[in-house]
Amino acid sequence: MLKKTITYEDFNGVERKEDFYFNLSKAEIMEMQFGTVGGLDVMLKKIIDAKDVKSIMDTFKMLILKAYGIKSDDGRRFIKSEEIAKEFEQTEAYSILYMELASDDNAAAEFVNGIIPKDVATEVSNQMKAIN
Repeated sequence: MLKKTITYEDFNGVERKEDFYFNLSKAEIMEMQFGTVGGLDVMLKKIIDAKDVKSIMDTFKMLILKAYGIKSDDGRRFIKSEEIAKEFEQTEAYSILYMELASDDNAAAEFVNGIIPKDVATEVSNQMKAIN
């Protein structure tokens, strides 16, 4: 799970500093992998190699919104829904995060590694090294 603290100005002109949480479970990653022709990893490699900026940004948007959720107070659940994701997308905090990922390769890599389980992150890193 990744916790991002984002400072932004809301639409009333009030400066806010809030924590936002992002996580993809192994099950969600598996669904994304098998729900993509050739697999998510192959698709991402093709997009990056082609330097297809629009597709890269579409993918970041999908990852941000798919990973965003709210932790339950007892920490047992990570609550996600289309409505919760849409509410986040409508904030300036989303815009700040999106622009950060679009303009900073290190921040993008940190984000992706932070939203996936640690053992999956290690496996993905090993696979990417093998591809390169």
